Amino acid sequence: MIILEDIVKEFDGKQKVQALAGVSLHIRKGELVSLIGPSGSGKSTLLNLIGALDRPTSGSLIVDGSDLSKLDDDGRTLVRRDKIGFIFQFFNLLPSLTCLENVALPLHLRGWKRSEARSRASELLDLVGLTKRTAHLPDELSGGERQRVAIARALSVYPPVLLADEPTGNLDSHTGADILALIHDLHQRLGATVLMVTHDKSVAESCPRTIALRDGKVVDDLVRQTV
Repeated sequence: MIILEDIVKEFDGKQKVQALAGVSLHIRKGELVSLIGPSGSGKSTLLNLIGALDRPTSGSLIVDGSDLSKLDDDGRTLVRRDKIGFIFQFFNLLPSLTCLENVALPLHLRGWKRSEARSRASELLDLVGLTKRTAHLPDELSGGERQRVAIARALSVYPPVLLADEPTGNLDSHTGADILALIHDLHQRLGATVLMVTHDKSVAESCPRTIALRDGKVVDDLVRQTV
């Protein structure tokens, strides 16, 4: 599902910075993988590349058959729209829209009819346990509930790839555990390929596979036994 071959990413400035230094990875369809490493290790840069938010300086990057390293901006936009769902640490919900409207918005932008978009949004909010919160605004929700709305929005078109950037990092330990359990449950039920960036060792160890980055390089790739 995700293939990286010798990915290098450099940022120009007063001094050139190499954020990724020849990363090669294969992530199979339906895997649940955590990505861990200290600040500055290249985790967010790697997630942005896989999410088609940026392009590598060199190397090959293929997501669900699309070679992102060769696509122009319009091509990467289509990949983000149709193949990738994003979950962010700080939720990124629009405060003036209800839960239902936040989840339906990506579908409106894809040209869905209003009734169809609202029906799908209602279905997704039910899936994440927020059936009774559809008309609430984000400020009327707890942090865990806002993250559930963000997860429902990320699933709007049931994308084959789900990217989660510190999805529990802005939550207390109990709520974070609930959100982590939800992500695991949705992974099992929907079969999406999930890549989750985290600083939390316990969150990383909950995944069947953990990839560790340091100084822009893969330093460990651990696959755990599953029953």
